[in-house]
Amino acid sequence: MSSSDSKAPKVEIKYTQIFINNEWHKAANGKTFPVINPCTGEEISQVEEGTKADIDKAVEAAKKAFDIKSTWRKCEPAERGNLLRKLADLLRRDVDYLSKLETLNGGKIITDSVMEVFGAAACLDYCAGWSDKIAGETLASAPGTFTYTRHEPVGICGQIIPWNFPLVMLAGKIGPALTCGNVVILKPAEQTPLTALYCASLIKEAGFPPGVVNIVPGDGPNCGYEIAIHKKIDKIAFTGSVQVGKKVQEAAAKSNLKRVTLELGGKSPLIICEDADLDLAVTTAHRALFMHAAQVCVAASRIFVHSKIYDEFVSKSVELAKKRVLGNPFDSKTQQGPQINNTQCETILQYIKSGKESGAKLECGGERFGDKGYFIQPTIFSDVKDDMKIAREEIFGPVMSIFKFDSYDEVIKRANDTEYGLAAGVITKD
Repeated sequence: MSSSDSKAPKVEIKYTQIFINNEWHKAANGKTFPVINPCTGEEISQVEEGTKADIDKAVEAAKKAFDIKSTWRKCEPAERGNLLRKLADLLRRDVDYLSKLETLNGGKIITDSVMEVFGAAACLDYCAGWSDKIAGETLASAPGTFTYTRHEPVGICGQIIPWNFPLVMLAGKIGPALTCGNVVILKPAEQTPLTALYCASLIKEAGFPPGVVNIVPGDGPNCGYEIAIHKKIDKIAFTGSVQVGKKVQEAAAKSNLKRVTLELGGKSPLIICEDADLDLAVTTAHRALFMHAAQVCVAASRIFVHSKIYDEFVSKSVELAKKRVLGNPFDSKTQQGPQINNTQCETILQYIKSGKESGAKLECGGERFGDKGYFIQPTIFSDVKDDMKIAREEIFGPVMSIFKFDSYDEVIKRANDTEYGLAAGVITKD
């Protein structure tokens, strides 16, 4: 089912350059890359392409900002919190523009984009509250002596964020780093750099000193890798795929053994118990999987349903999936937008093919939707077995796999039999 074909509102693209030292720069190599609207496959704009030379420039700016005598290092903890609160307020002020930009660039339905802006602001507010509460301990170590500990900022923090929640991921990366007094070099996903670059302008407007936050758009191999391998970057945080996470960890070890934080996806189970309110269970599982076209790391992509209610659950889930409205994410009727790009679309279709070939029953969907953009129909498989590819690997697309179970000891063991460990859910009245 499709929503109306009303055109997207005109969204002005204000920032497309590299943000270093509170200034805008062109790429050192003189190159740009296209940013694509996933609803249409058409180009939105060209963005400067950061590479090693630009990361080096950002590192020098961050190094000066972190100097022991710098304005930032002399900043009182409470003032760091005040700056983060100002940034949060600016996000809320510009919620209309930011949500439209997010929807244009990433295909997220507009109501979810609005929620993401407020979520990012709330994250920054939370982090701001920690700025003056970071304290060490005083410990008695021997008669007449004591030991005290201090929490010090790490230094230059490299951060690489994914394309599915660009604003929340930006806030979740810079918020903790800045409240602790660190400085940041952040690379947004090359698919969705536009909201991060606009946030750079808000960071400057909020009053953060030059060099404290630097945002360098670019691809993974030539920009992200240079952050991971850089000897003067003290820590790296990455959210994305397991495959790339391994490369980040390897590069960190090869360079200067920088600290590493990784969040690498999931294959999350949702267990529907036999006493569950069936309608509630169906709608909850539907939202938990299909939100943002299932491009969510905590998506409930393995639905375990008790055998006593299995057939009815499958029937109701298929009925609901067939009613799901796909199309223009700016349309208030739309429930599901596109996948992020054609590569992701083709990958998801290969998983659907694998599910059919391995013997799972395709209940609905399984095809591309529409004649433009990167849409895939809501897809449901029943009779899924634990050893199937669609049961083991993260699909990151609108493919619901429904499994049958008979006992709770059995399902707990099966739910935990995964290489991932990100999220889980249980629906029961007990």
